Amino acid sequence: MASQIYLDLHPLRSLPLPLKTQNPQNQSHHFKPNTKNPITCKLRAAVIGGGPAGSSAAESLAAGGIETFLFERSSPATAKPCGGAIPLCMLDEFSIPTHLIDRHVTQMRFISPSNLIVDFGKTLGPHEFIAMLRREVLDSFLRRRAEATGATLIKALVTDLVVPTSLREPYVINYIIGNCQRQLAVDVVIGADGANSRVAKSIKAGNYATAIAFQERIKLPEDKMGYYENLAEIYVGNDVSPDFYAWVFPKCDHVAVGTGTVCSKGDIKSFQRAIRARAKPKIDGGKVIKVEAHPIPEHPRAVRVRGRVALVGDAAGYVTKCSGEGIYFAAKSGRICGEAIVKASEGGENMISEDDLKREYLRKWDDKYFTTFKFLDVLHKVFYGSNAAREALIELCGDEYVQRMTFDSYLYKKLASGNRWEDAKMVMNTISSLVRCNIMGREMEASAQKILSRV
Repeated sequence: MASQIYLDLHPLRSLPLPLKTQNPQNQSHHFKPNTKNPITCKLRAAVIGGGPAGSSAAESLAAGGIETFLFERSSPATAKPCGGAIPLCMLDEFSIPTHLIDRHVTQMRFISPSNLIVDFGKTLGPHEFIAMLRREVLDSFLRRRAEATGATLIKALVTDLVVPTSLREPYVINYIIGNCQRQLAVDVVIGADGANSRVAKSIKAGNYATAIAFQERIKLPEDKMGYYENLAEIYVGNDVSPDFYAWVFPKCDHVAVGTGTVCSKGDIKSFQRAIRARAKPKIDGGKVIKVEAHPIPEHPRAVRVRGRVALVGDAAGYVTKCSGEGIYFAAKSGRICGEAIVKASEGGENMISEDDLKREYLRKWDDKYFTTFKFLDVLHKVFYGSNAAREALIELCGDEYVQRMTFDSYLYKKLASGNRWEDAKMVMNTISSLVRCNIMGREMEASAQKILSRV
């Protein structure tokens, strides 16, 4: 059957002053004061990608009076491999119903390269837990809610974004539904289409390093599934990943067993075999019901806004080092970006500019989360470089103060304010653990010999 062409274009209304060209290597937040640019009909926005970032953006846009189109592939059930853990604050902040939660995890077990086991969760309050759910369940719920709010859901494959060459032209989205090739013209685009974002490529947002995550969903016998009732496990070691961790996370009727790496992507299957071997006594006899693999960004992109296009979620690179968390930050970035467009356009009545997106989206995002991302990046560099460093990390995780600070920061998504004396003790304990695990042993020994020689 010959392909059909469907064209939905509209002329752009009264555009703002010329847009500033961004430096791909330096995403700065220099912008001009907001100026009103009234348009003759409502602002039109397209969100590419129907995961937590895209759905949250579309919901905010539609709720704010923007004509919104949410693009998602025709087979959204193919969710990316993901541990599926979300922090407690996300349940209230994003009104996630409790029936979507598969497991209420109250115990985390960390296993070092030498199989030292530390139970992590002693400081959790009676109503505190980590919610475990399946991405396909969460994503479908968020898409339906965005649609109910007023967004138009288009189940299609976006093949290209045509960037205008003139200030009075729209962005044109090329997409395919079945055998039909179609186009849609919009004023604003939000790219929420993952680590391999086509939107990012269209605006020349630059390359960035990605990890690969590999996961198997394994249905366990009932007696073994009971062991993971409210327990999640984290394994570290060069055998399961040279620069990340491996996991066994409980779901409704199965466990998700996976790992990830940046520096040794070609060996990902051998790392997966290793995590299965280390967890074998607890998962033996299980049946693999699904295998998943997907790229995961390692750091934010150099360019996250260009023209009237903004990137959110994985497309922007919002996945934390050390923990690998991305669901909350995806949803949060989508919401902040959607609300930024609503505010800058005054409910869709005015055209927006690159400066508006920088001011209302990027500056707010960086002010709120830049420190968190940098802190976790430092932790990753310190503790994931060798097995000895990982042994020190697991040893530190046994400290109740470390556990409380970690959970307070994770569950409520802000760097916890600690006690100065306890913080000093934690630093000293960190150094002691690194020394005991031979990270700093040689340097300390050399310094001691210098002192002795002077004596």
